[in-house]
Amino acid sequence: MSTQTNTPAPAGKTGFQLPKWAGSFGFQIIAALIVGLGLGLLAKYTGSTKANPNALGATLQTIGSSYVSLLQTAVVPLIFTAVVSSISNLRAVSNAARLAWNTLLWFAITALISVLIGIGLGVFLQPGANTGITQEAKYAGKSGDWWAFLTGLFPKNFLGLGASTTVTEGVATTAVSFNVLQILVIAVAVGIAALKVGKAAEPFLNLNASALAVIQKVLWWIIRIAPIGTVGLIGNAVAIYGWDTIGSLGKFTFAIYVGLALVLFVVYPVLVRAHGLSIKQYFSGVWPAVQLAFVSRSSVGTLPLTQRVTERSLGVPRAYASFAVPLGATTKMDGCAAIYPAISAIFVAQFFGIQLDFTQYLLIALVSVLGSAATAGTTGAVVMLTLTLSTLGLPLAGVGLLLAIDPILDMGRTAVNVAGQALIPTIVAKRQGILDESLYNAPRTGDPFSDEVDNTVDTAAGTANAAAVDPSAAAPAAPPEGRALAGTRA
Repeated sequence: MSTQTNTPAPAGKTGFQLPKWAGSFGFQIIAALIVGLGLGLLAKYTGSTKANPNALGATLQTIGSSYVSLLQTAVVPLIFTAVVSSISNLRAVSNAARLAWNTLLWFAITALISVLIGIGLGVFLQPGANTGITQEAKYAGKSGDWWAFLTGLFPKNFLGLGASTTVTEGVATTAVSFNVLQILVIAVAVGIAALKVGKAAEPFLNLNASALAVIQKVLWWIIRIAPIGTVGLIGNAVAIYGWDTIGSLGKFTFAIYVGLALVLFVVYPVLVRAHGLSIKQYFSGVWPAVQLAFVSRSSVGTLPLTQRVTERSLGVPRAYASFAVPLGATTKMDGCAAIYPAISAIFVAQFFGIQLDFTQYLLIALVSVLGSAATAGTTGAVVMLTLTLSTLGLPLAGVGLLLAIDPILDMGRTAVNVAGQALIPTIVAKRQGILDESLYNAPRTGDPFSDEVDNTVDTAAGTANAAAVDPSAAAPAAPPEGRALAGTRA
């Protein structure tokens, strides 16, 4: 006689289940891109326009703008607390000065390579010649110049906030904005002061670390709903701009995306391979952040995810990554500050029939390498372009031609920015012998949130990694806050 034992199914394993890959963050973003594209085309061909959106167009616009607003809400406290923590982390790193110098050096090297690619494409493809379009309006937006950049470094208030009031038909509307560059300056000053104060600053640094953890948790919730925001952002972009707008500047758009592709898929892999690392592991590790950057068009909004994949997927010690990644999010912009202004400046010169000489090409390279920080306090690439044009003496009216397709270009630019912001800390960590290569080469789950639960194991791994940066980081005598920041990778 046989006995059959019925083993109950594990809890949560009964009924229909989605495949494992369907629950990954990357798949959700790709699916959202496809859905957003379809809904955007539907809205466009049912008569939705930017000025008069139909119901579907208005819904997509609301979803997209609401998601961006959620990201922007956390930007100011995130930058301040992240930078202060980053600077305080340097006390746990014995070779902090060398790491900082190497980081800035590689920022400049990759920016120079990117701008040379942009200049080469501009000269070869001639995007501004024979466009068949005319200049209809002068550019009246905010311009970038070196003097404005230098004066903009000085904060007007502690939070780096500004307000502007406009009166339309007797109704006054006040808009509040923030200057990321000024917030960065304030945070750097506060962080350095806290290091100089020493033990008396421990309560403040503990409070700042706690605030950063809370802010990052809120941002994680926002990032987790990125697929919903993606549907709105992509759908709205397609409904408003579509192929009609891109068509008139097709050669310019093509040149920009070729340049971005060369940097992302040629230059970065060559640098990865030159340092003895796996190209496949680099892309599989950084791809979740690249996807979010593409749809959100915000390096700062993507910062928590960029830092997470840099630490947990690429194996960069947190004590160093928490310094390099926030710095890169505001100053490392190969897409916005190198490829784009180089090709755009050549486009404007060709459009207005101005012949550039060798000296002006050198100026384009110089402005791109040194001027990236000027984009931090304003709306990125447009101000970087006006800075480049004004330095070369080219007409700013040319900017007006390019504004119509700027959102389409900004998606690719931001994706390249973020990929570079994760690459440089990885390269520097490898060169300094502090990269956790076992973590770098570990299998990927495709989900940057998969290790969110196991904090105990992650903390132990982080402590060992921090010890590789500085052996004293694992010693019992280390300050409690120092151990928490340098030793935890969560």
